[in-house]
Amino acid sequence: MTDQAVDTDGARLSHDPAEESGFLGRTRELKELRADIERAGLDTLSGRKAPRARVLLIAGRPGSGRTALAEELAAQVADAYPDGVLRARLSEPDGTRVPVERLARDLLTELDRTAPPGADEDDLTEALRAALAERRALLLLDAVADAEQVDALLPDTPDCLAVAVSEGPLTGIADVRPCTLGGLDTKSAVELLSRHTGSVRITVDPRAAEQLVELCQAQPAALTLAGGWLAARPQAAVADLAKQLHAENEDGSALARVFRLVYGSLPSTAARMLRLLSLAPAGLVDPHTASALAGCSVNGARGTLDDFVALGLLRAAGSPLPEYEVPDWLHGMLRRLAHKHDRPAELQLARARMLERTVRLLQSCRAVTETDSPQAREKLLATPRDLRFPHPRAAADWLRARRPALLAAARLAVADGELDTLARRLMSQLVRAMVAHFGTRAAAPDLYGIHRLVLDVAERRELPRERAAALLNLADLDARTGRTAEALARYRAALDAGREADDPYATGRAMESVGGAHLELGDYDRAADWFGRALAQRLARDERADAARVYGRIATAHTYAGRYGEAVRAWRAAVAGHRKGGDVAAQARALSELARVQEYAGRPEESLRTCQEAVERARHAEDDRLQAALHLRLADTLDRLGDPTAAGLERSAAERMLREDPAGACEIRSAVTED
Repeated sequence: MTDQAVDTDGARLSHDPAEESGFLGRTRELKELRADIERAGLDTLSGRKAPRARVLLIAGRPGSGRTALAEELAAQVADAYPDGVLRARLSEPDGTRVPVERLARDLLTELDRTAPPGADEDDLTEALRAALAERRALLLLDAVADAEQVDALLPDTPDCLAVAVSEGPLTGIADVRPCTLGGLDTKSAVELLSRHTGSVRITVDPRAAEQLVELCQAQPAALTLAGGWLAARPQAAVADLAKQLHAENEDGSALARVFRLVYGSLPSTAARMLRLLSLAPAGLVDPHTASALAGCSVNGARGTLDDFVALGLLRAAGSPLPEYEVPDWLHGMLRRLAHKHDRPAELQLARARMLERTVRLLQSCRAVTETDSPQAREKLLATPRDLRFPHPRAAADWLRARRPALLAAARLAVADGELDTLARRLMSQLVRAMVAHFGTRAAAPDLYGIHRLVLDVAERRELPRERAAALLNLADLDARTGRTAEALARYRAALDAGREADDPYATGRAMESVGGAHLELGDYDRAADWFGRALAQRLARDERADAARVYGRIATAHTYAGRYGEAVRAWRAAVAGHRKGGDVAAQARALSELARVQEYAGRPEESLRTCQEAVERARHAEDDRLQAALHLRLADTLDRLGDPTAAGLERSAAERMLREDPAGACEIRSAVTED
């Protein structure tokens, strides 16, 4: 099972000593931070109640243990905030600022609050403040890029607390409580070393341990690297490492000097893989990502990644999957090394391999849900084992756990402003996998983000065909999530882009969709007019199947408007079109709708004959659900015509079919009741 894309046993990746031994040091900082929580703010001192949540700032360079301190503070004061701790990361590992819109939506998701999928930043931040208005929660905002991000997310209640983690000050936010980190105290720093080396090597030479702490400037990340280097060399003394670091003449921070020593000790293949991890989306790495980047086996990649964890270069991501995080302090170093040692073409190829592997995993993730047909099962079995999911639940768990990395991969695919074939395939497969496992409505917020990426590139590069496609996809999401007015505006914009691109598919679909939006809004005359325009294009291009379908949409608009004569003519045209195209099932459905309109028009005898013809067509199409629905409709019509005996026979036939297909029984009865 470990060769497969997902480890279904959910085991943790590696052993983290901190989980057993607890947080180290920072006693003074924690005491000051807790005192700051209780201390009155400036507004309170002036006799006014604080209008917003208090902000505590933990500032320090990457590698100083700033996030660990914030987490420890949150753990110590969690009881005072019964509505929980909400976490958000405000910048990517490479320093890219995360949009407030995405942050607010993710926090709302943590609060089990839904927001309209297409809502903008102002709507989302307002919804977040409303959700927190009656709560007592703690917001842990990590890797803050600027004060504007914090200000946008800050609750309008003094009952909440925000703990911001940043490299520098947050100017612009009133009454911020700063805590600037230096190194650990010597005792805690030595203990951190001993967690990796064991106590013996520290005990036999305590002065060397203290010297090593000083050379590392007591920085947690540097000490962790030093401890990992010593742990990998049981025969080396602490003094040996201290001497090597002391001999380092190159400039840079203590962390940079220790990293150079650790990196220089790696085998060339491991060093190359480590450099290429700078390409990992959102700094999240799994064995498949590392395998594709380095061009090695998945098992080999996992072993190397575990070695990196032992050396302190990576950390477990806290995911049920085998997943790792590239620390913030490491990302920039790896990127510089990659540009120094790897040619641009090699980096581009590694990135393409990684995105291609992602596409194949997404294809497999979706394919495992489509095993109803022998062809689908055969295709799934032909998938390489290490890309295969054992069952749909494992695929859904993988998709859910890897969601941040997958969305980051989509952003990476278009980061250079291009929309090449690989980027298109990645977007398409990500959308299809999410819809297959979560449904359009549940996945809508992420789908909006993906299609907006395409739209942004299309608008920057002036690509009208791609712009039309993205607008159609966004409009479809609007329509499916009840934002019909917004959908109508986007469909019209897609029509303009389709005409600019001279794309008949886009223009035809846009015209039909404009009609559908008007239909949903109750403007039946405009709906029929736009459907008529779409029909004219379909007929001009001899697209018979599509033309027959559009005749049906025209008929629906006339039916809603009460124009039954025109509706009957349109449905007859639809039936004729499906008959010519040889689509028996579509012909049966069109006859069924024609019978419904004839009934509305007060022509029950004609409706009865049409419905009987529809039953015959449905039987030929082997559509049992449609047959059952039609038998029930026949029964109702026969009752109205005064023939209860024949009606009873039709109901018996329908009930027999419903017993054979219990899954569709409720759906069919509901549809008949609505009629």
